[in-house]
Amino acid sequence: MTKRNPNRYWGSATPPKSKAEFFDAITMPAAGDDGTVATIRMYGPIDSYGGWWGISAGDVSDVLDNLPDSVTQIILRINSPGGEVWEAMSILNMFRAHTASVTAVVDGIAASAGSFLAVGCDETVMSPGSQMMIHSPLTWDYGNAADLRKTAEVLDSVEESIITIYRDKAGESAWGELLAAETWYTAQEAVAAGLADRVAVVKDAGETLTPGAEEPDLVLVPAEGDEVDDIFEAARARLGWHPTGAAAPTKLPSSTEPGTTRETETLDMSDTFLAYVRDRLGVPEAEASEETVKAALDEVLTEQADAPVHNVVPAGAVVMDAAQHKKLVDDAAAGRAAREQQISDRRDGIVKAALDSGRIAPSSADGWRAQLENDEDGISKLLDSFPANTIPVEEIGHGEVHATADDSNYSAIYGQKGA
Repeated sequence: MTKRNPNRYWGSATPPKSKAEFFDAITMPAAGDDGTVATIRMYGPIDSYGGWWGISAGDVSDVLDNLPDSVTQIILRINSPGGEVWEAMSILNMFRAHTASVTAVVDGIAASAGSFLAVGCDETVMSPGSQMMIHSPLTWDYGNAADLRKTAEVLDSVEESIITIYRDKAGESAWGELLAAETWYTAQEAVAAGLADRVAVVKDAGETLTPGAEEPDLVLVPAEGDEVDDIFEAARARLGWHPTGAAAPTKLPSSTEPGTTRETETLDMSDTFLAYVRDRLGVPEAEASEETVKAALDEVLTEQADAPVHNVVPAGAVVMDAAQHKKLVDDAAAGRAAREQQISDRRDGIVKAALDSGRIAPSSADGWRAQLENDEDGISKLLDSFPANTIPVEEIGHGEVHATADDSNYSAIYGQKGA
């Protein structure tokens, strides 16, 4: 039987022995040893059946219950076509109730129920190239007209609950229309709509920031007969280095023998390893005993631990005085206002010119002015194309009066009679 998806099993295919084989959490120390970061991947549909058919609220609760108490941040990675609304709502509220902050990272698609699950977390990050889709809830039902009307009312209620999550994140919008139209967003469009906070690549252990100098390119040389993997694992455990995405060691191995553990033999450094560490630490060769090298290494590590952490300004960012920043913002606002007034005056002038030249009637001036807001260039060209002097620009009945011969005779006769 064909396995259609690494996280989905169909037909008679052998299911995984446990859900942890494709849905689980990994933890590792946060930057600066301040708590622990947990990465949870929700790659698949949201389904109340759980198991290998999808990810259920029960599956998520099992994972959250098994997280160590030291977890202060959860990175929820989402690639889901959605699924059952109430199951997704339960999952969202479990993450909201957890003491750790939750960052939802859309790696591929957050559609349908997966969209409000992503939007409802403390922070929503769209990975480059990812998408989000929102639509009205749907269902299947049968029954008479009264039954179906009741079902429609329930769907309206469910939709309002979903809109509440979008509104809390992005504010007011025509959510009903957007849901009815099945609206798709690119990563950038989701941010512009307010449904996501930013577009970024988020590492499993959180976005990394290395304060101060770069880490030295340390290469450990194994002693003859030592296992290379064991040496590097031990080094990472001692120095607090952990590969991204790997499970961090939570406790030291315990002895299987009864009684108090004691060292039964002395472990010596190899000459090659001793020489390498000595050279990196700058210890004179004459003083290069194992104890001297150990003391020098402890001193360096202590200094690094006590060194103050300096903020690193990322490339492309600029740091400035707060007062100067406010002045720049105020100046920009004033300039924008002046520019808007200039544009308004220019458009008023276009309408006045059309009126003065007899191209439009005064009663239509406001309508033409409103259209200039949407397409100034096109409307301006259209007004210029109208023939001039087709609309009277002076009041009728005024002007110079010329007397005729009849007027003179009339004045002569009746003027004398009146006298």
